Amino acid sequence: LLFLSETGGKDRRSGLILTIPLCLEQTSMDELSVTLDYLLSIPSEKCKARGFTVIVDGRKSQWNVVKTVVLMLQNVVPAEVSLVCVVKPDEFWDKKVTHFCFWKEKDRLGFEVILVSANKLTRYIEPCQLTEDFGGTLTYDHMDWLNKRLVFEKFTKESTSLLDELALINNGSDKGTQQERERSIDLNFLPSVDPETVLQTGHELLSELQQRRFNGSDGGVSWSPMDDELLAQPQVMKLLDSLREQYTRYQEVCRQRSKRTQLEEIQQKVMQVVNWLEGPGSEQLRTQWGIGDSIRASQALQQKHEEIESQHSEWFAVYVELNQQIAALLNAGDEEDLVELKALQQQLSDVCYRQASQLEFRQNLLQAALEFHSVAQDLSQQLDGLLGMLCVDVAPADGASIQQTLKLLEEKLKSVDLGLQGLREKGQSLLDQISNQASWAYGKDVTIENKENVDHIQGVMEDMQLRKQRCEDMVDVRRLKMLQMVQLFKCEEDAAQAVEWLSELLDALLKTHIRLGDDAQETKVLLEKHRKFVDVAQSTYDYGRQLLQATVVLCQSLRCTSRSSGDTLPRLNRVWKQFTVTSEERVHRLETAVAFHSTAEKILQECPEQPEAFNEVEQFDEIEAVGKSLLDRLTVPVVYPDGSEQYFGSPSDMASAAEHIREKMKLVSLKKQQLRQPEATTPES
Repeated sequence: LLFLSETGGKDRRSGLILTIPLCLEQTSMDELSVTLDYLLSIPSEKCKARGFTVIVDGRKSQWNVVKTVVLMLQNVVPAEVSLVCVVKPDEFWDKKVTHFCFWKEKDRLGFEVILVSANKLTRYIEPCQLTEDFGGTLTYDHMDWLNKRLVFEKFTKESTSLLDELALINNGSDKGTQQERERSIDLNFLPSVDPETVLQTGHELLSELQQRRFNGSDGGVSWSPMDDELLAQPQVMKLLDSLREQYTRYQEVCRQRSKRTQLEEIQQKVMQVVNWLEGPGSEQLRTQWGIGDSIRASQALQQKHEEIESQHSEWFAVYVELNQQIAALLNAGDEEDLVELKALQQQLSDVCYRQASQLEFRQNLLQAALEFHSVAQDLSQQLDGLLGMLCVDVAPADGASIQQTLKLLEEKLKSVDLGLQGLREKGQSLLDQISNQASWAYGKDVTIENKENVDHIQGVMEDMQLRKQRCEDMVDVRRLKMLQMVQLFKCEEDAAQAVEWLSELLDALLKTHIRLGDDAQETKVLLEKHRKFVDVAQSTYDYGRQLLQATVVLCQSLRCTSRSSGDTLPRLNRVWKQFTVTSEERVHRLETAVAFHSTAEKILQECPEQPEAFNEVEQFDEIEAVGKSLLDRLTVPVVYPDGSEQYFGSPSDMASAAEHIREKMKLVSLKKQQLRQPEATTPES
């Protein structure tokens, strides 16, 4: 029964030929009846009006089966059948035919039945309308026809069902209200089959029909009326046209639905972003108001803020994506959606920008707090270092080290001043930012929190100011002490220098002040110079004494003992006593020399005519005594209080001075002799 088919051939009346091949196996009449009904439903009414010629191939069957099939045709298609050709086998059923003659039953059957051999079938049907099985030339591939028919049936069924579904969907989308339209679309939105697949199947089928091609074994092409009549090419074209129309409407419905769905999804996502930012996101910022009381605390708050920013970044990424989607919809959207899209975009942008501004403000505030605490810590360390330096007792070796230490103190104090100024600037900047914190507090009263932050900042600055003031006071005291120490070292150095000067004066007195003068006038000049020289030495000694007294006062003020004044004062007194003794000896010699020269010059200047002036022998004796005394002093060393001795000049210098005095004594002695000669000659005469 699988091969029961309409081959596409036609009889001489242009009626279609129906072939019923029978086999040795039992034939189910019910299946045969159903198959005949199906085959007879394929041709058009016009074709049916021309009648059918039925070929019952009984060559491989039994007579009773053939008879049953012929009688069944009476019940199934009596009006459409005009001729039934029973192809008999080579060994015919002669006896059986005698029992039943088809030609006698023509009126009762409604169609003519003839028994014919296969090779005699061409008497009734043209060979070109018969297949090779019956000696004809008609090319027919039953499996190819069956496959095409199955494709056609499937296409017809699917396209018809799809058209109904698409019509329902499309008609539902044309309802009045948006709510009714959406409800209808929701219930019947997705078709049971893919429209694209059905359309593709229909186009492929139509292409096959239009090419009039059968896939026979020889691959050839033959004309067949089945292309137009049996496979109903116009029906396929009509279905395709209807499908395309409904599918176009369906695509528009889907586009509108997709746009509405996309808009609803965007609106839902926008509200999710807005609700989170205005809800949990804002609550996170509300709970973060502190600035920390140290670097570590500020860093911990910054880390916490970074975690909050990380959570916000995920929602900001959603915002960027939504903004791009909204922009795309705005560029390609309908007029009715523009207002709603712009409102969503504006709402989303306002909330995101406001939240981003709050995050940035909080980050800047924490960064300013961190910088403030960093400057405060640096300043605290500088103050600690300065205080440590001030708490260490100063024990410098000399004035230069004191000056260096004093310079270091001044530099540290200047650095502290700059640090405190920087702290004030950072603190004021931080206070200004805190004062603006209320502008994004969402109505939350942050006065208490801000007051704590402000009190902390002001407290830090005031504490640093007090510490700096205490250090300044200590620096002033240390500066005064160090300046006094500088003065102390200076006084000690100057006092030692005074001792050196006085020693040099003493040395000069002994080595260069040795001349006694050639006459009374010169000796008086030397005596006057010596007094001035003594005045210089006296001033040097007094200067040294004053410096040593100042050293004592400074040591008492500094509550320390001088390391050099105790040695300098005895040295100064010892040198001064030596100088005094030497000076007195020098004065005594000069005064003696003045007396000697004055008397000698007076004697030597007297005229011989006035002898009465020299009657006194005592004058000559006196000058001789003075001269001898002076000569004796030149040979005697200066004896100091400590028992040490020191000579004026060198021995040669003393010898030269003594020689000059002796010469003058000789002149006086000669003068004495001259004056005495007249006295000796007068009595003799």
